[in-house]
Amino acid sequence: MPGSDRVVTIPNAISIARLACVPWFVWLLLSEDRPVAAAILLAVLGATDWVDGWIARQFDQASEVGKVLDPTADRVLLVAAAVALIVDGRVPLWVGWVVLAREAAISVAVLALAAAGARRIDVQWAGKAGTLALMFALPGFLLVDAIGDSLGRTLLLVGTWGFTIGGLALGYWAAGMYVPLARRALSEGRAARGAEVAR
Repeated sequence: MPGSDRVVTIPNAISIARLACVPWFVWLLLSEDRPVAAAILLAVLGATDWVDGWIARQFDQASEVGKVLDPTADRVLLVAAAVALIVDGRVPLWVGWVVLAREAAISVAVLALAAAGARRIDVQWAGKAGTLALMFALPGFLLVDAIGDSLGRTLLLVGTWGFTIGGLALGYWAAGMYVPLARRALSEGRAARGAEVAR
C-alpha cells in the first residue's frame, strides 16, 4: 500500500498522545484521588482509539507503524487502568484480574509468535470492540461512587455492568478467534522465511 511505511501521521500522533496520557490518568486516580477527572480522561482516551482509526481510513493515513502502535496503546492503557483500579479498590477484583489475564495471555502469545517467525496478525474487530467497551466500563466504576443514591446511579451501574460483561465476552471471543489465525500466521511466516533462504 502506498505510504504504508509512513511514521509521521495524525493517527500515529494520536496513539502516542494516548500513551503519554497514561501516567496522567494514574496520577489523577492514585495520587490526587480525583476519580471523576480520571474517569473522564480514561473515557476520552478510549474514544480516541476509534478516532485515529477513522482518520486513518478516511484520509489514507494507515501505516505499518500504526498497525503496531495503535494496539500497543490500547493494551498499555487497558492494563494500566485495570491495575490502577484494582489498587484504588473501586473495581471488583475479579473484573480487574480477568482483564489482566487476557491481556497477559495475548501479550505473551504475540511475543512468542514473533520469536517463532510468524507474520503479524491484524487486530480483529471483536477485540477492538471489547477494548472500547471496557474503556467505558472502567470509568463507570469510578463514577458510580461519585454519584449519590439516585436513579442516575442505578442506570450508570446497569450500563457499567453491561459494558463490562460485553467487553469481557468480546475480548475472550476475540482471543479464541486468534488461535486459528496464529497457526496460519506462523505457517505463512515460516514459509516466507524459507523462501527467502532458498533464494
